[in-house]
Amino acid sequence: MKTRKVKTRSMTQGNIIGQIIGFSIPLLIGNLFQQLYNMVDSVVVGNFIGKEALAAVGSSYALIGLVVGLFVGISTGASVVVSQYYGARDEENMHKAVHTAMAVTFIGGIILILLGVLLANPVLTLMGTPKEVMGEASTYLRIFFLGSLFAAIYNMGSGILRGVGDSRRPLYYLCLSSVVNIVLDLLFVVVFSMGVAGVAWATIIAQAVSAVFILRAMMGDKDIYRLELKKIRIYGDVFRKIMVMGVPSGVQGVIISLSNVIIQASINAFGADAMAGFSSYTKIDGIIMMAISSFGMAAMTFTGQNIGAKLYGRVKKGVRQTVLLSEAYTVVAVAVVLLFGRPLLGIFTRDPAVNAYGLEMMYTIAPLYVMLTLSEVLSGVFRGAGKSILSMVMLIVNMVGVRLLWITIAGAIAPSFRMVIIGFGVSWFTAALTTGCYAWKGKWLNSGIAGES
Repeated sequence: MKTRKVKTRSMTQGNIIGQIIGFSIPLLIGNLFQQLYNMVDSVVVGNFIGKEALAAVGSSYALIGLVVGLFVGISTGASVVVSQYYGARDEENMHKAVHTAMAVTFIGGIILILLGVLLANPVLTLMGTPKEVMGEASTYLRIFFLGSLFAAIYNMGSGILRGVGDSRRPLYYLCLSSVVNIVLDLLFVVVFSMGVAGVAWATIIAQAVSAVFILRAMMGDKDIYRLELKKIRIYGDVFRKIMVMGVPSGVQGVIISLSNVIIQASINAFGADAMAGFSSYTKIDGIIMMAISSFGMAAMTFTGQNIGAKLYGRVKKGVRQTVLLSEAYTVVAVAVVLLFGRPLLGIFTRDPAVNAYGLEMMYTIAPLYVMLTLSEVLSGVFRGAGKSILSMVMLIVNMVGVRLLWITIAGAIAPSFRMVIIGFGVSWFTAALTTGCYAWKGKWLNSGIAGES
């Protein structure tokens, strides 16, 4: 295959705010496209199949996040290690990191397929999924996990590219897969009447497209992160570093997703209308959440590259500017959602009972996104600095411990849909307080490559 030199984005010199914006915008657009095709899934299901199907697809997302979380965390670990080696221009270890990461991806993706197909039904049962929703939820999950290897390849490949400062090509491939997904959704559901199975198959095919393009990009590049299929193997020393960074992030993702599964089970207790309303708003919520995570990823890459280059003063300056930029975005996004939330919810379904639940969720938690933004950006900074375990502990205590404690208390005192939802906002507030205090006083800035400090 002919190789090409691709311009990547070194973040170790130049205007910081411009680099953060330049890196974040492709991530933001890509995440918006990803959320767009998730929204289209729900729009097609809600309008052409029914609210039970909408509830089935929506209730599946928490479980998908639970199973995929570990592998997304490992890709995050790889991205941190890659960004630090790239900042240090360490060609030998960069080669090892890229090929080890892809070996882990192929092995993990196959395991993910087996676990997802085998455990879908038992876990849905444990979640208390209503009988009228169970059949379609099971169908959606089993088909979805058949294509999970493709999602793992794309996530790892894009994580590696982001680690070297290239957030543009993952955007292009994600946009392409989003278009494929939307077209196939309409074709399989509206034309061929395949129901929720059609939505799941459309997702698999779209993910395969993005996986093929991300592999093609990495194999064709002429840089120190170039991928060669015949050299894919696990290098023990770099594998340990990736695991030191990735496993805590993955465990964090799994446990937070587990708390979301428990929250989903609490929502399920209020019936199909509440489940569908919760599902509808989470698509709007995802637009804000994905953008916030883009700033967190930018902060992680910026911190990793500059620590690799030993530019510690630049890291501190970048933290301040990224926090201000991300909070400005969040304020604007929240205002837009509150102004246009009602018609946005109407896109998914016109059922007034369903939309009432969606509006209740919106008005309850939207003003508190500013807290989530602070904790997400600072957590990205800590991961980029090699403090993955610290970041994991902070977020698990808040996003899991606080949420579950709240649900337990709320369930005993005043069980209601609103009280369950308030748990999100409470956990965001405590997470912002914890990460903010540590960023202000803690000794998180070190001089070691990830896994060495």
